[in-house]
Amino acid sequence: MLVPTGDEAGACPATASPDALPIRAKILIVDDDRRNLLAASEILADPAVDLVLADSPEEALRRTLREEFALILLDVQMPRMDGYEVAALIRSRPRTSRVPILFLTAHNKDDMHIFRGYSAGAVDYVFKPIQPLVLKSKVDVFVDLFRKTEEITRKAAAEKQLLLENLRVRGEKLEAEQALRRREEHQAAVLRGLPIALYTSPVGGEDRRLHFTNDSIERITGFSRSTFATSGLWESRLDPEDSERVLRELSSVAEAGAVALEYRWRNADGAERHILDQVVVKSGEDGAPAELFGMWFDVTERKELELSLQHASKLEAVGRLTGGIAHDFNNMLSIVIGNLDLAKNSLKGNETALRRVENAIEGAHRCAELTGRLLAFSRRSPLQPRALDFAVFMPGLVKLLARTLGERIAISAEFEGELPEICVDHAQFEAALINLAVNARDAMPEGGTLCIRVQGRDAPARDGAEGTRCVDVIVTDTGTGMPPAVLARVFEPFFTTKEAGKGTGLGLSMVYGFVQQSGGTITVDSNPGQGTRFVVTLPALDRTSVVPEAAERPASAEAADAVNGAGKVVLVVEDDADVRSTITATLEALAFTVLSAQDGHEALRILERERNIALVFSDVNMPGTMTGIDLGRVIRRQWPQMPILLTSGYLQENQDASEFDLLFKPYRTDELIDVLRTSLDSVRAA
Repeated sequence: MLVPTGDEAGACPATASPDALPIRAKILIVDDDRRNLLAASEILADPAVDLVLADSPEEALRRTLREEFALILLDVQMPRMDGYEVAALIRSRPRTSRVPILFLTAHNKDDMHIFRGYSAGAVDYVFKPIQPLVLKSKVDVFVDLFRKTEEITRKAAAEKQLLLENLRVRGEKLEAEQALRRREEHQAAVLRGLPIALYTSPVGGEDRRLHFTNDSIERITGFSRSTFATSGLWESRLDPEDSERVLRELSSVAEAGAVALEYRWRNADGAERHILDQVVVKSGEDGAPAELFGMWFDVTERKELELSLQHASKLEAVGRLTGGIAHDFNNMLSIVIGNLDLAKNSLKGNETALRRVENAIEGAHRCAELTGRLLAFSRRSPLQPRALDFAVFMPGLVKLLARTLGERIAISAEFEGELPEICVDHAQFEAALINLAVNARDAMPEGGTLCIRVQGRDAPARDGAEGTRCVDVIVTDTGTGMPPAVLARVFEPFFTTKEAGKGTGLGLSMVYGFVQQSGGTITVDSNPGQGTRFVVTLPALDRTSVVPEAAERPASAEAADAVNGAGKVVLVVEDDADVRSTITATLEALAFTVLSAQDGHEALRILERERNIALVFSDVNMPGTMTGIDLGRVIRRQWPQMPILLTSGYLQENQDASEFDLLFKPYRTDELIDVLRTSLDSVRAA
């Protein structure tokens, strides 16, 4: 315990360390005569010494088992067990084998007994009557030896503990250094792998010199770190269209404190990259801007992805717009074509007027074809997919292309012998390939080669599912190719590079929509002067999931003859009044009695009231909660024998009208007659 002194008297006392505490010695005195024990304890009394008294050999042995002694004073003559035997037992135990033993005896002073005592383990003798000074002197020697030995032991233990602690601290330091080195290596590897470079730059100045702190800049740009420190490099590779804006923003960084610059920069290989350059101002001791810290990010991939998403969103928006206007546009064409067909009947004998009407009808149908191409692009054009065998399909297509493209275009067709079948609308697929071929022909005004290659391959598995087969149809030409600006817009509706009046810009849009609607993909690769390569990928037909095709209806021998509607009532359901009026006039010209309704609910009320209706002719898309398909299903449940004929300018993606007869707008009168006859004849047959 340290005793506070002086100015430290008011402080809390500190606990002394174990090394600073005094070493106490414990002495065991063994004698069967208690008077001798008392006399020895009085001689050896010392505050720094603990005396333990034992009046029998057994008690002495028990004490040595439990306690540690600096010295044992042992009487030689004791009953049951003399001192020699006790000493031998003490020496035989590892715990007490090195404890000094001092014999006390009044007899056995001859050499033989003394030799026996030393042989039993004694280190000295004290003869009775005991001389206090002699006993005290001898005991002090052994106590001092014990204390010095204990002090050395304690110091050795402390040094060992200190060494172990030092080793532990050094080990922890080594582990921390290794962890720091691993972290630095990891960070360096991450920085090397990321398109990021760090730099410093002086504030102001006519030219921008960048001092990069890592080697990533060479991997990103192809220029070494030292090259950027030269004058004019950064400005010379900056895109001219971005230069004025970027330099203006950079000039204000000292006032703003930070700025994020995004610009196009030309690498050493000439490739244009999109760079995000984030600059922060570091102030000096006086608070004035002293240096610029910057991070250079290559964000080209992100920018390209953004542009792709914007392009896809634009195409989707056009598709939605197309689907929205198709219904109204086809309704108007239905009115035009229907009324022109009706007008023909009143112009018989007037060849000039009939020819003009036919020309008008032909023009209206060309408008309908444009609408069909828009619907194909927006994936709303109805398809009739069937299995297609390339071995049967390709020869006919090549012959058709040879007649279409002319003699200046050499056609090469390559395809594997064992190609899997695909499931597509044959007419639309043929039209798509013809569109690609015609575009290739227009890109080869001086002639060239068109190659169509068809090959099967395994499509990569997705989301843990098994991989499937697919077919690639590759159309390659040797034409003029397309620059990147044109290539980015090649599938946009109404986009064309042809002269005014020589193209609608809907051909490739139709191909894009058809492929998407058929569950496939289309990609294009082109460079100026190196030709163009389109790849149409379509999934192979899974025969295990194919539903057997329904047998085609035999063509009616009376298709060209008008239907006699005398005595038959037709219920027309159409929300557009002008279209409803045109249909009514057409049916009445065929001698039908016509009832009309503007929506499905009104049609059901008429059906409840009128029992002699021969056929329901309904539009698919109508306002309200009930479509023509919903109406047809209700009629099927309540009047199973009732013929139902649906018509539509387009079908939405979630509409399936395959269970009903369907006539697409705009249609000619003879097409309506054919479908009416088929529907009415099927009821009579049933």
